[in-house]
Amino acid sequence: MLFAIFLGGLIGYQFGRFPGFIIGAVAGAFLLRLLKGRVHQGLGQIQSRFLESVFAVMGALCKADGVVSRDEIAVAESLFTRFRLSPEQREMAKAAFNRGKADDFDLEAELNSFLAVSRGQAPLLQMFLQVQVSAIAADGVIHPAEHEMLVRVARGLGLPEAQVDQLEAMLRGAHAGGPTGRATAGQQLEDAYKVLGVSSSASDSEIKRAYRKLMSENHPDKLAGRGLPESMREMAEEKTREITNAYDLIKDARQKG
Repeated sequence: MLFAIFLGGLIGYQFGRFPGFIIGAVAGAFLLRLLKGRVHQGLGQIQSRFLESVFAVMGALCKADGVVSRDEIAVAESLFTRFRLSPEQREMAKAAFNRGKADDFDLEAELNSFLAVSRGQAPLLQMFLQVQVSAIAADGVIHPAEHEMLVRVARGLGLPEAQVDQLEAMLRGAHAGGPTGRATAGQQLEDAYKVLGVSSSASDSEIKRAYRKLMSENHPDKLAGRGLPESMREMAEEKTREITNAYDLIKDARQKG
């Protein structure tokens, strides 16, 4: 801010010496506030669109197998609490969810609309996809019809199908210790490589680079600066924990091997 004021003052000084410096400094401060206001307004628009599109697409995904069950509705409603939505945001989310499960819902148009507002920022799009995976697989299971639609969503967002595999592997890792977690050690290790997006033949340095890159891209503060609603920070933190768990699992397996 001080730099903008000083720069404005210098420009003003060239035209009017000291009085010009004062006028230029004031103009510089005003311009900075204006630009900050536009940045915050832009982030607000992204955050609002993120929430609306998230729940609209969620409605479509929950209906992927032909019917929206009570359990799926309960999961969607539980996210209202988890994301700490205000009463107004809850009503918006409900309306969006109902719009998404309608027979005439245009999934591609919804994704294109969100793409335009989010400016195609990959980490934000990946978080969008993560919410969908978490919502439809609260029990740790993703059915074939749901997987197929998740792939459609990923493609519609311009993300590779591998992103779906990565998030599903992350989900299985999160449920590994729970009542549905029956994965063998070998399956867990295979999923860990998928989470990091590397093959089991990758070198230690390649694995470390992949881990650091993912942690940097998915840092909650960085995502918030790109438009992720603050209410979804917990989910962003969950993702970084799963990335770290996958990395630790691979490191331990290699040290023992």
